[in-house]
Parts: sequence; structure tokens; C-alpha cells
Amino acid sequence: MLFDDSLRAHLAATRTIAVIGAKDKPGQPVDAVGRYLIEAGYEVLPVHPVRKGVWGLETYPSLADITVAIDLVDVFRAPEHCPGHAAEVLALPHKPRLFWMQLGIHSSEAGRLLAGQGIAVVEDLCLMVEHRRLFGGGIR
Repeated sequence: MLFDDSLRAHLAATRTIAVIGAKDKPGQPVDAVGRYLIEAGYEVLPVHPVRKGVWGLETYPSLADITVAIDLVDVFRAPEHCPGHAAEVLALPHKPRLFWMQLGIHSSEAGRLLAGQGIAVVEDLCLMVEHRRLFGGGIR
């Protein structure tokens, strides 16, 4: 469990956020969160195996296709996919500091895989809501 001070420090140190399950479909939570993160000043890296140009940005088919270091992985996928995404994270040359499973998403298995590797894990919280709460909605 991350307490507010630790969570605030993680988010303040974050520059790049990979959003797994990225879609720029209006009305979808992932669209609102992605746009918010862009506005908040983060470099957002949309990840989707099929969609292209999400939020007008280069969109990657998988985490392995991203060539820059990722600080935070934000997951918008069903819980059964989270262990696979955790394994993808562990295969990256530069490990992110934080693996975030959005509101309604839990995966003990993903958490166990990552926690032993020094990667903080957040479950069942909305990154946008928590960022607004911790930073007042402004740029970190």
C-alpha cells in the first residue's frame, strides 16, 4: 500500500506514462484519463495492439515497442490480463517505478510479480482522481 506522501513523490518524479488499453473514444474513462494526463504535462505513450494515433500520438502495439524509459504503466484492461502485462514490464530494459491498475481492476498475481522487483503497485484507483486529489488538478 502506498500512502499519500509516497504516491505524491512517485507521481512528481514521473515523466512518461504508458497507457495500456488506450482509446480516444469520447465517454470512455480511458479517454478522459489519457487527455487529463497529457494536459497535466506528462508524456503519454498510448498502447493498443490495433488502434493507431490515439490522442494524436504515436500508439504502440505493446510495451516492448516503446523505445523510451517508462516511469509509470497505467492499465485499462480486465484483471485477467494484468499478470501478462506485469510480465511485459519485467521484460523491459528499464523498469517503471509504478504499475497502476485503474478503478475496478485488481490482480494479486500481477502485484506479487512486480512487488518483488521493486515496482510499486496500485490497484483499484483512478490515476486522474488521485492526481487531482494530490496535486489539486494542476501540473505536478
